[in-house]
Amino acid sequence: MWKIAVGFVIFAALGIYVISKGGDKLDMGGEKHGADAVHVEPAKADASAAPAAAPAADASAAK
Repeated sequence: MWKIAVGFVIFAALGIYVISKGGDKLDMGGEKHGADAVHVEPAKADASAAPAAAPAADASAAK
């Protein structure tokens, strides 16, 4: 029984240590959905850059 109490104390101390080191950067809110979700815009492609892949119609016509 005393091993359970010691394990709990160690686990709680580890949790408090991790939370204290995280500071204001730690988000305990879980998954975000809706207006709370943070979305990053994709990088805009340069107009002079070549396309990354050929269209599917061109690829099948080459056979």
